[in-house]
Amino acid sequence: MAATEAKIFTCTQSRELAEKIAGHYGSKLGNVITSTYSDGEFQPSFEESVRGSRVFIIGSTHPGSDHLMEMLLMLDAAKRASARHITAVMPYFGWARQDRKDKPRVPIAAKMIASILETAGATRIITMDLHADQIQGFFEKPVDHLYASTVFLPYLKKLGLDNLTIASPDMGGSKRAYAYSKALESDVVICYKQRAKANVISHMELIGDVTGKNVVLVDDMVDTAGTLTKAADVMMERGAISVRAICTHPVLSGEAYDRIEKSKLQELIVTDSIPLRQESKKIKVVSCAELFADVMRSVQDNESISSKFIM
Repeated sequence: MAATEAKIFTCTQSRELAEKIAGHYGSKLGNVITSTYSDGEFQPSFEESVRGSRVFIIGSTHPGSDHLMEMLLMLDAAKRASARHITAVMPYFGWARQDRKDKPRVPIAAKMIASILETAGATRIITMDLHADQIQGFFEKPVDHLYASTVFLPYLKKLGLDNLTIASPDMGGSKRAYAYSKALESDVVICYKQRAKANVISHMELIGDVTGKNVVLVDDMVDTAGTLTKAADVMMERGAISVRAICTHPVLSGEAYDRIEKSKLQELIVTDSIPLRQESKKIKVVSCAELFADVMRSVQDNESISSKFIM
């Protein structure tokens, strides 16, 4: 029996990353045309047969909602065109911060979106550095949850920093920080922050010592950059030699770019899971394209991907 053919398609917002992934995979992107009505409604169309194929649809679902809607429409189109396997490749899984009810009468958006993706036609999900690991359990279909540490750790080792200390900008990221510190055999510092409201920090304290240390803050995403820049300032005040940050998903909304430029951060290292809105001398992009291409090839060939989980 002939192997199921693999075809790679992209949503419009992730075209640059998808082209890199397809290049590493050794394939060309499939042909999709998106028609847009004057009121903003849009319709993607596969311009080649996908019948019986394994289809990979690449698209990060960072808000606004058009990015998610495009992914859903493409999944539905592939399902109705009789694709055999439909994998949603979502380098950034949006809405993941809403993974629980943290106060009464709010949605659990991450669970709802997991259900919608499966209803639309996804038979597998490949994503990276979810905001909360347990979101994998919101899906009934297989989830390959990749870690950006696969691309970040080699970069950090290449820097060859003395007196390295890994830091988490909040209590929730302590597990991630400990995993990095174990791989790099370094100390760990945790920031304890109190919020006045969403995206506004009223107070921050450090648990641990950063005097004479080169600090690397580790987080899954950077949104307004308020926490990161505040943490960098506090650490430099407490005697750190330098502060860098590695954040998988560069959401970078609001005044984020301005804050990063003015901050004491030496550099912010991110992946290309979300395209940057503007260039910055302080922002260094490390591509995750090869990681995704390798995993997609392993999925296609029914091979183990456990070697891709550094932590």
